[in-house]
Amino acid sequence: MDFDMLGLAPRLTKALAEQGISEPTPIQAQAIPHAMNGRDVMGLAQTGTGKTAAFGLPMIDALLKTQGKAAPRTARGLILAPTRELAKQIADNLTAYTAGTHLKTVLVVGGAGITGQMRRLEKGCALLVATPGRLIDLLDRGAVQLDETQFLVLDEADQMLDLGFIHALRKIAPLLPDDRQTMLFSATMPKQMSELADTYLSNPIRVQVNPPGKAADKIAQSVHFIAKAEKSNLLVELLDGHRDERAIVFGRTKHGSEKLFRKLEKDGFPAASIHGNKSQGQRDRALKAFKAGEVKVLVATDVAARGLDIPEVKHVYNFDLPNVPENYVHRIGRTARAGADGMAVAFCAPDEMGELRAIQKAMKADIPVASGRPWEVEDPKPKRGDGRRRGGPGGKPGATGKPGGARRRRRPGRAA
Repeated sequence: MDFDMLGLAPRLTKALAEQGISEPTPIQAQAIPHAMNGRDVMGLAQTGTGKTAAFGLPMIDALLKTQGKAAPRTARGLILAPTRELAKQIADNLTAYTAGTHLKTVLVVGGAGITGQMRRLEKGCALLVATPGRLIDLLDRGAVQLDETQFLVLDEADQMLDLGFIHALRKIAPLLPDDRQTMLFSATMPKQMSELADTYLSNPIRVQVNPPGKAADKIAQSVHFIAKAEKSNLLVELLDGHRDERAIVFGRTKHGSEKLFRKLEKDGFPAASIHGNKSQGQRDRALKAFKAGEVKVLVATDVAARGLDIPEVKHVYNFDLPNVPENYVHRIGRTARAGADGMAVAFCAPDEMGELRAIQKAMKADIPVASGRPWEVEDPKPKRGDGRRRGGPGGKPGATGKPGGARRRRRPGRAA
């Protein structure tokens, strides 16, 4: 199958061909025909499977058939994404698809000057790509109206829920026309996702590729059981073995990621960091340097777990295991892009055994052990007087993990 068989406008398929895109991915082949027929679509697919084109091309095709431009301060299509990096990548792709047409794409995200974004919205736009928080800021200032918006897309909707954006969605949705077309794309399908779909979609068609939680087959995974204090030394040792290859190192917190970046930089690694405490300009410069190969190591929180499409990333390190099991799959999906091979290395400290078990349960597979052995942790409710000590019989020195691998949760709406 090629894009011509999907019924897209010739000028659109020509623009794709000029970018070297000729065959649709599975999610595109399944979603585009239904979207072009006006159906609401709920798509389930991992990041990196071509979801932007799956929802973007049908919208562009429909907008190319309409006459005239968008009214001032309006947008005909609205795409909401949970992070600035993902929003920017979506906007870049849509801009490439609409090259040479009258359709304009505007990007609005936090961390950047709002005045310039307000000016860009004054003449209206065909496609508006936004993070929920910044869109609400613009709505409150009267810089944009949504009463003429024909299309709504919620991309990486499961991450929006995890970051607490459901309250923003409840404020935005009533401002949209009832007869709009809505498309929701997600990598996983938690219970809340079904409720979200029931609330915002009308009789949607469900399309799915790749079972949720399935890691790319070309990623060689491994885990090191190591004390927290020794993680940074092991990371330096492993990174030293491939200094000429790009690697992304994922941390759990903004402060911890910045501290790790500073250490790697001090140890002579060309490194950069991105997280919620960085301005948008700093994050953009870090990504640009990483993509150009000027920086070989990118230290990041989960703001980089989705939406980064950098084919040359060979290694992904989970310096801290994620609290949300599905985020592990998103993280390691930053490698093995475009058919290449990749390596994903996880570090597991005693208090992360709960996270590791949840990850392996979500993937329905065990991660091969590279060194050490699984930490033994105390049962959540030990019997009184059984005399057991934290770490269990035969536990390694210092194996003082939280009972049962206690989980920590991010506060709703808090940026990574």
